[in-house]
Amino acid sequence: MLARVAHRHVDVNGVEVFYRESLPDRADAPVLLLLHGFPSASHQFRRLIDALGTRYRLIAPDYPGFGHTRAPDGFTYSFDSLAEVVEGFVDRLGLTRFALYLFDFGAPVGFRLAVRRPDRIAGLVVQNANAYAEGLSGPARDFIAVTPDSPDGERTIMDLLTLDATRGQYEGGTADPALVAPEGWLLDQLFLDVPGRKQAQLALAYDYHRNVAAYPDWQAWLREHRPPTLVVWGVNDPFFTEAGARAYLRDVPDAALHLLDTGHFALEDRLPEIAPLITDFLDRTMA
Repeated sequence: MLARVAHRHVDVNGVEVFYRESLPDRADAPVLLLLHGFPSASHQFRRLIDALGTRYRLIAPDYPGFGHTRAPDGFTYSFDSLAEVVEGFVDRLGLTRFALYLFDFGAPVGFRLAVRRPDRIAGLVVQNANAYAEGLSGPARDFIAVTPDSPDGERTIMDLLTLDATRGQYEGGTADPALVAPEGWLLDQLFLDVPGRKQAQLALAYDYHRNVAAYPDWQAWLREHRPPTLVVWGVNDPFFTEAGARAYLRDVPDAALHLLDTGHFALEDRLPEIAPLITDFLDRTMA
């Protein structure tokens, strides 16, 4: 049976946040907040919501600058501001206890939220969401080092916002690209091509170095709170390496680690393996 899913907007301090929410039969169903990555949006979780949304309340917002969310003119695009909007979103929905699904950009957004609201975090599902210096590949380090003053820096970032690059992020590292539906990367590119969106992505790319600077704070939070943690990682990710997945065990030794022979968008071709892992994790963590 597939989940019933609602698609809504809610105002968060002037930002019209779009989100998807499964509607399980149980009013007290455990909540999993799904935080998407770059260059995607909540639609990357459609199949996961269908698969698990009858048992759990899965909620997936679009950040400002992504998907269907609409930010006002003059909105400042930084990871601090994205996290503030998600924090306001959590408050508007009255979410007091939930697990976090962190993927890619979901790490800097989600860890900021966790540091500010540790009492609300029941557990972490970490999927190619880096929080350790050793998890950055060489190309990732080079990209993060780009500044507005770098020669051809803007062109380096803009080259990542093309259709070929977006498709490559989905299919790269997979054992069989035929298992990756084209709708995901085509929809991502449609949103990237909305007027103003590339400038938002440019600002976030220049801001990314602040996330690396915050890694020690996130690691300290993990050591202090030791949240139940499930790490699921596509080891052929060109940005975030297997070392970044294993590094979580330093600070959360009891974390469950599963390494998969796939790339960055692991849900695209490995959902049949990942969904049962999340089910088992949520049942144990949020019983």
